[in-house]
Amino acid sequence: MTTPPVSGRPPRIAHNALAAPELTAEAAALLTEQEHQAARREITSWPGYAPTPLVSLPGVADAARVARVDYKDEAERFELASFKALGGAYAVLRVLQDELAKDGIAVGAPDLVAGAHRDRVRGITVCCATDGNHGRSVAWGAQMFGCSCAIYIHENVSADREAAIASFGARMVRLAGDYDASVRAAARDAGTNGWHLVADTNAGGGSDMVPRLVMQGYTLIVDEMIEALDHTPTHVFIPAGVGGLAAAIAGRWAKIAGANRPRMVVVEPQVADCVFRALRDGVPQPLEGDVNSFMACLSAGEVSPAAWPILKAVADDAVAIDDATAIDTMTGLARGRWGDAPLVSGESGCASVAALLALANHTDLRAELGLTDASHVVCIGSEGATAPEVWAETTGIRLQDVA
Repeated sequence: MTTPPVSGRPPRIAHNALAAPELTAEAAALLTEQEHQAARREITSWPGYAPTPLVSLPGVADAARVARVDYKDEAERFELASFKALGGAYAVLRVLQDELAKDGIAVGAPDLVAGAHRDRVRGITVCCATDGNHGRSVAWGAQMFGCSCAIYIHENVSADREAAIASFGARMVRLAGDYDASVRAAARDAGTNGWHLVADTNAGGGSDMVPRLVMQGYTLIVDEMIEALDHTPTHVFIPAGVGGLAAAIAGRWAKIAGANRPRMVVVEPQVADCVFRALRDGVPQPLEGDVNSFMACLSAGEVSPAAWPILKAVADDAVAIDDATAIDTMTGLARGRWGDAPLVSGESGCASVAALLALANHTDLRAELGLTDASHVVCIGSEGATAPEVWAETTGIRLQDVA
């Protein structure tokens, strides 16, 4: 068996005592089939849309002591190298459609991409706070559909992530403090300036409508995976952050498969384990102190209220890992350490694989999660090298030598 990654601290696990085989009525109402089909229709019409690959990792499976590992590689998602492309940009589209509808104008994505109603759309501003990937999606969507955009970032967002967002024409606002502070600032300024807040969480207050639209965009990932798989996996490992992706994946799969759904396992940094604690305790509470992690896009201190009813219903477990595990796994995947082809997986994108590998030598934790040598695990690889300089410095490999 190939050696799993080395960790400074062992993984921690939590179980959700409130999880059920199927969605509750409250959770189901947040992810309706009508809204899902609307998102699917629009997103699949965008230029360059294609399902992202589901990559088999037999070497990782051997190291993790399971039968099979499939990796949903979101590094291939449009030009953004992240699953976030599906959520933020879709919410931007829906905001613009709603604004134009006030003037009696009905449009689809192809109309706006072609420049329809450009003068009217240019006067609309969308904004959000981000650790990197969500803001990039909002800025990309704003450029694609023709509106104005302001993106708020905090002091720990890397320079290459800032540059990637700015390349889509967004006005950048960098603030002192952490991600949650930037969320509050973006919400405040949106209200003051009459902008449209396109947030992936409503933890800073306000309606859950936009975060729900963001999650609807993410649900397309489940359709793609189910269409690519020849059977239902036993487990799905999903990076958490504020919880929107995990809620979308777990909720959509439960909606399709009901009690036959896989076991849903949420993955977080140990220093930013807001979803972990919420599932363990049965109620979300904001974290105190520094929540910044190497897994940059998972460095959130508060669960999205829009996502919580779904997580509470169908997120079964949570695994919290340390930064050393993520660093080692990202490097190992890039170098093909476990015998698989080299894989570009970012700091947060590698978290699901890192958690699975970190459990390999902990028989008691594996048993608690129902992991055996017959398990088939899908790992959501939420991003590629969205911070190329960080990725290259950490792995010691030039991105062009792998990609």
